[in-house]
Amino acid sequence: MRMNFGARRAALRQSMHALELDSVFVTDLLNIRYLTGFTGSNAALVVSAADSAGNEDNSVICTDGRYLTQVAEQVPDLRALIDRASAEALLASDATPKTGPVGFESHVVTVDQHLAWSSLDPAPNLVRSPGLVEELRMVKDEDEIGLLRDACRAADDAFAGLVERGGIRAGRTELDVARELESLMVAAGADGISFETIVAAGANSAVPHHRPTDAVLRSGDFVKFDFGALVGGYHSDMTRTVVLGTPEAWQTDVYDLVLRSQAAGRNALAPGVSTASVDAASRSVIDDAGYGELFLHGLGHGVGLEIHEAPGIARASTGTLLCGAAVTVEPGVYFSGRGGVRIEDTLIVREDGPELLTMTSKELTLV
Repeated sequence: MRMNFGARRAALRQSMHALELDSVFVTDLLNIRYLTGFTGSNAALVVSAADSAGNEDNSVICTDGRYLTQVAEQVPDLRALIDRASAEALLASDATPKTGPVGFESHVVTVDQHLAWSSLDPAPNLVRSPGLVEELRMVKDEDEIGLLRDACRAADDAFAGLVERGGIRAGRTELDVARELESLMVAAGADGISFETIVAAGANSAVPHHRPTDAVLRSGDFVKFDFGALVGGYHSDMTRTVVLGTPEAWQTDVYDLVLRSQAAGRNALAPGVSTASVDAASRSVIDDAGYGELFLHGLGHGVGLEIHEAPGIARASTGTLLCGAAVTVEPGVYFSGRGGVRIEDTLIVREDGPELLTMTSKELTLV
């Protein structure tokens, strides 16, 4: 799939014009991928405000000789400079203005890098410009949403396969189940996994980000799964909690509570709504039941080229949701030493209501 990277650079130029920047110097590799499609491990990019659609003679990508063929294939619409010291070479080249302001990603650049760049002769006029590309990345285009949809489908299919083949059963270890689920995601079409899969059984399910161990699944346990698939560089994220055998009354009660909280959070997603109010809509359900202190984390986060990206959805978060944002909604209640429940979906914020990408049932599954 060849995405419209030129349109993304055009959107960045609009931000640059508003800030009166002559160019933007990009060194974050995910941001370079977003703007150009380049997936190598060494690159720098200058996007010039003087360019326009179909005429980008002043914008240049730099990488090293290992990627000579790859950069020509992945970025055919930009001039390429080949140099091992990509950032320094590009800053020293004629692609980078030496007088006008050059925005740079101050949130990812180290002090030593900045000192080295500032010592160039002549030195560019570097201006702190954090988050410009990340702001654009918050709103997904339909190509990106297609990849997110595929990633969610791979995770859904893998979990369904795990259940159908009896992979969740007493006597298996958390690690065994996690590795099988990861293998099934790849078999379902994923390029890899979004992050280390969480399988947390019994008391471990009360640990929000428990890492799988040799702990054995036992009858009566809550078993919490938090996992995702990677497709075309885009991540999915979902959590489901099941019960081995027949649930006790407290397990049914807490599961139903989290399910209602998750529905309230999903229903609150809309363009222009503050992220804090979405968190409040979900959190209030748990607060009203008297378990607010057991909801230990924010409600959700953005997903895309990173598993955690903007926007954050939490009690103290700021900003509003934008149409096209890809976000998670994942409330949880955790009884230390006993067990916990989290339910999570990946969704797209739409004008006519959120689009659900995670299709696995949220009814309490008994295995």
